[in-house]
Parts: sequence; structure tokens; C-alpha cells
Amino acid sequence: MKKLVILVAVLFSGVIFAQDVKPVLEPFGKKVKATYFHENGQVLQEGFFVKGKLEGQWVTYDENGNKTALGEYKNGKKVGKWFFWSEISEKGFTDLTEVDYSDNRIASVKNWKKDAIVNNMD
Repeated sequence: MKKLVILVAVLFSGVIFAQDVKPVLEPFGKKVKATYFHENGQVLQEGFFVKGKLEGQWVTYDENGNKTALGEYKNGKKVGKWFFWSEISEKGFTDLTEVDYSDNRIASVKNWKKDAIVNNMD
């Protein structure tokens, strides 16, 4: 059964990324942990599959190892709050976008400007 789950995860992961990079797959209890890498060897994305579907927390990183996205899947569907970090600004701050998913659809979007948050704290 584990071999079948890993095979399905590999086939499904090919659909997610249209690139030649193959993930590292590791059994993790009833889940399969998938780790994808940038060409420079840094982790690109990591998360879990259960029965061939995305499940649990998935995290995406840029080529320097900075977190760029964090979200949750349940039974292959996006759920709850997802967070997306933008490029670091000239002031050294990162902006954040919060996207709330309901029934695999965007329910709301909030943009947070770290510059504004820091300035309000002065």
C-alpha cells in the first residue's frame, strides 16, 4: 500500500510542477513527505500527501531559503489562511498577503505592509 501511495504522490507531483525536478519522497506515518528543490540545492517546497492528495501544511521557499508561502490542504483542497511573503523592500521589510480559503475558493484577501506596521509602532 505504501508503494502505491508513493507512486500516486510521484505522479501527482508531476502535475503540480511542470519541471524536471523530482521530489524526495519519505514515508511519514500514513503520509508521504515530499520535498522539492531549487536548482541550487535549496528547498523549494515541502509538504505531505495522503492517498495521492495534498494534505496538511505546505511551505514554499525562494532560492535563498526565505519563506515565500505557507498554506494548508485538506483532502487535496486549500483550506484556512494562507500567507504569501513578497520580496524584501528597499527598507529591508517584507510585505505579507493573507488569503483565506473556504471550500477551496478565496473568501478574503488582506495585504499587510510591514513598513506601515513598523511606522505605527513609533
